[in-house]
Amino acid sequence: MNLAVAGITFGLIVLAELPDTSALATVVLGSRFPPRLVLLGVTAAFAVHTVLAVVAGSLVALLPQRPLEAALAVVFLIGAVLLLREDDDDDDDDLELSGDPGTRWRVVATSFGVILLAELGDPTQIVIATLTARYGDPLAVGIGAVLALWGVSVLAVYGGSRLRRVVPYRWLTRIAAAGLVVMAVLAGIDAITG
Repeated sequence: MNLAVAGITFGLIVLAELPDTSALATVVLGSRFPPRLVLLGVTAAFAVHTVLAVVAGSLVALLPQRPLEAALAVVFLIGAVLLLREDDDDDDDDLELSGDPGTRWRVVATSFGVILLAELGDPTQIVIATLTARYGDPLAVGIGAVLALWGVSVLAVYGGSRLRRVVPYRWLTRIAAAGLVVMAVLAGIDAITG
């Protein structure tokens, strides 16, 4: 396992996930229901999300190297555009959940379902798959990604409302998008130089 790949993955995923709607959903869930139950459901959903993305990226990595690098450059750029577009769409969103899920397991299941559905096809899932294909180290990417997602979940559940007042999400989104553009340039250079 390459620790540098895990570190790169961790940094990109943290930056991409902090301004994401699933982080906002986790804040809302954590403010309405017992935080430890919400965290249990959310972390389980992110584990499934990461496994799906790593498997997809591992399958993509089977493509020939030059076309793969060119495709990865395009996917990184698309990820950057999706992050920036999502940032524009989410400025005034106030997510609300209605209804009482009832039992402890229903809180866990509700948290799991909300996050799993919110993350399917999300830019962070695309980034995880792309990083897996780029580096060919699914274990490092998977560990870096799941630790980042879990870390953001802990922040969202226990300090989300405070964090939202202090850190401008717009800047986090722009930094994450810039990181993806850098990755696109590097993949493009690799595609050209072989």
